[in-house]
Amino acid sequence: MIAHGVIFYLFAIITVFAATMVIFSRNPVHSVLFLILAFFNSAGLFILIGAEFLAMILVVVYVGAVAVLFMFVVMMLDVSLAEMREGLLHNLPLGAAVGFILLMELGFVAGGWVFAPDASNYLFAPITTVGLTNTEAIGNILYTHYIYYFQTAGLILLVAMIGAILLTHRSRPGVKKQNISDQVSRKPSDTIQIKKVKSGEGA
Repeated sequence: MIAHGVIFYLFAIITVFAATMVIFSRNPVHSVLFLILAFFNSAGLFILIGAEFLAMILVVVYVGAVAVLFMFVVMMLDVSLAEMREGLLHNLPLGAAVGFILLMELGFVAGGWVFAPDASNYLFAPITTVGLTNTEAIGNILYTHYIYYFQTAGLILLVAMIGAILLTHRSRPGVKKQNISDQVSRKPSDTIQIKKVKSGEGA
């Protein structure tokens, strides 16, 4: 139990530190790297409570896709830090108002929350299916009772992916675009000129 507590506090402290640095880091690339660190340590916390499925999803989806996508977007856009600071100062009053409203809502939720004495019986209820891990039990429920919702979410993600591809490959003036059909159908005579140079008359 002592080792379990030490590991928990280690992961928790690193997660809070990384999350804080995501906000206060001046370099956007550093913010993304700290975000990845926070995701990994959060996955470690999930493993400690026996939720290996959530830990796997956190690493595969958020670290493997979202955080890496953020990294590539930040690097390709060549973000100007001066423009970011100007936009921050311009939108500071609105951001402060939204943050204050969210803080008040969190305060109302925390103030009105009462711990139920029998909550632990529901949080740590054993899995009804004997001999299955929680990952297998989640899969059985997900692909039986919630299969239509799961497929609907997949279709929404597919439409979003197609929309992102279409927005990226839209025709823009002044941008060269590869035309594969023209490259495949062209003939050697269109691009190559064969000239017979006499000896001693070359360049």
